[in-house]
Amino acid sequence: MKIKRFVAQDMRQALRMVREALGDEAVILSNKSVEGGVEITAAVDLVDDFNPDTVDQRIPGAESAAREGAPSDKDTGRGDSDPLADMRREMQSLRRWMQAELSGLSWYDLGQRAPHSQELLGRLMSLGLAPELARRLSERVADIEDLQHAWRKALFILASELRVEQSDLLDHGGVVALVGPTGVGKTTTIAKLAAKFALCHGHRSVALITTDNFRIGARDQLQTYGRILNVPVRPATNAEEMDEALNLLGDRRLILIDTAGMAAAHERVADQCDVLRAAGRGLTTLLTLSATTENAAVQRALRLFADFEPDACVLTKLDEAASLGGLLSALVQADLPIAFATDGQRVPEDLHVARAHPLVTRAAELLQQNPNELDPGYLALALGGSNAHVNA
Repeated sequence: MKIKRFVAQDMRQALRMVREALGDEAVILSNKSVEGGVEITAAVDLVDDFNPDTVDQRIPGAESAAREGAPSDKDTGRGDSDPLADMRREMQSLRRWMQAELSGLSWYDLGQRAPHSQELLGRLMSLGLAPELARRLSERVADIEDLQHAWRKALFILASELRVEQSDLLDHGGVVALVGPTGVGKTTTIAKLAAKFALCHGHRSVALITTDNFRIGARDQLQTYGRILNVPVRPATNAEEMDEALNLLGDRRLILIDTAGMAAAHERVADQCDVLRAAGRGLTTLLTLSATTENAAVQRALRLFADFEPDACVLTKLDEAASLGGLLSALVQADLPIAFATDGQRVPEDLHVARAHPLVTRAAELLQQNPNELDPGYLALALGGSNAHVNA
């Protein structure tokens, strides 16, 4: 490890000196104000150029690990100890600590250079956006010093990055399957879609299929909706039954398929995929996500249901959500368009075609209703992270 000290008039100049001398992989060990400017101590990891003869010059106190007289495995009590491997682990640990220090420095430096940008970044993170997305939005409005103006512009840009399904499935019909985790409201959403389509085109234009043979209650619920709407409901628990059901219902303009919910990786995923493949290439698959789901579970659902190759998603339970930014951020990152949103139990009144700007506006309103002040230390780490190298 090579360590050097730098003194400059300001932080930006000091960081530039560090980068020029040690490269972009340098990390900051310490910084302090001195007469006439700032002083930074920086280091660069030279572990790839490891030389046992010079290790004592790079890591004070580590010379015993490189000499022939180093303690034996028997003496240390570690029968399979590898001094070089131990050293690498220690240096990795030290590197993580130094990167955390640099993250704090970068956050502090941003506050000194552009306090409005720092505050905007904090607000975007409080909205629930991923650090990468929050930083990108902040950079695109960095020239706007008025915080409120920058905030509104950043939200406008966020809405422009949020994809919505351009074609209205309720106009075109087709075969549409809803997939998603257990409890997100797939069956109720199918009832809303069926009811709205029946109001426009008549009840003889709609039919329902269920592939859920795991929960009797779910099939009973769909049967109840079918009786209320006066539309047929057919079971299809395997590819053969799916093919048969589609042939029987071939005269219907819209066929909606309800699927079994899955909470984790399970054999149901493969089973349900096989059943849906029998619907053919004309199938439209909608991933159903609840707005009340925490961010980690949303990410897990996006991974789990990627095998279904969803064309778009449906956002449910917007009326129950305390925040919305995290969900919208995940959809931006996944590049998955939104087709519909639901915000209540009424059938079909609480089903809406998705619109990006109202969704982003709602996310901002929820933040105002439920303030989410994040710890500055967390913000420094989240916005620095593994990218906390010297880039002045």
